[in-house]
Amino acid sequence: MRRRRARFAFGAVTTVVALTALLFGAFIAPPDVVQGNAQRLMYLHVPAAWTAYLGFLIVLLASLGVLFTRFRRSSDVARAAAEVGLALTALTLATGSLWGGLTWGTWWAWDARVLSTVAMGLVYTIYLAARSLADEERGAPGVAVLGVIGFAIVPVVHFSVLWWRTLHQPPTILAPQLNPPMDATMLFTLGAAVLAFTMLALMAIALRTRGLAEGSVDVNQHSALHRGSTSERALQ
Repeated sequence: MRRRRARFAFGAVTTVVALTALLFGAFIAPPDVVQGNAQRLMYLHVPAAWTAYLGFLIVLLASLGVLFTRFRRSSDVARAAAEVGLALTALTLATGSLWGGLTWGTWWAWDARVLSTVAMGLVYTIYLAARSLADEERGAPGVAVLGVIGFAIVPVVHFSVLWWRTLHQPPTILAPQLNPPMDATMLFTLGAAVLAFTMLALMAIALRTRGLAEGSVDVNQHSALHRGSTSERALQ
């Protein structure tokens, strides 16, 4: 009962935050002086990218849990977080392409940030493919190692705009300096959007993890019944 109430409260708060971000992002926050209303895509693009980072950080932590604790749920958490992170990476690329088309005049650029983000998506696509092909017990440590090593691409994506010449603007929130040059209302809207995406992503990871755990229980029960019926036929 307490868990159900906690989930309901978390969902209610998430809804309020998401609606606030939507309202401010679409109507209240001022348009950018240079980019105009095209800049409003920032309230989707930046939170999607940040939450993808968060998803892959959870993959890293859960993979370490697999390696050092062998806790069965850690593997499910890692898979769920990778799936959510990969979906958010796709959203990041889609909104970035749209934003680039409106501001740069091109939907695609051979840009360090774009290419490193594509590489990040490929890394976690490979991780999920390995996770689906590996044996549930014996293959788990190897997949977990991939989940740990794969996180190395995340800082490369984030700092690519500082390390190489790029069309993409430097980081705004997670910048080396802690005073982002942004209008206060725009900053509040972006913060609300990041919080909403973060809460939605955590909910999605939790629900997916529970679904994977329930699926594993069903498979194990089916296997046990199958072994039992096989043993009975052998005795007959």
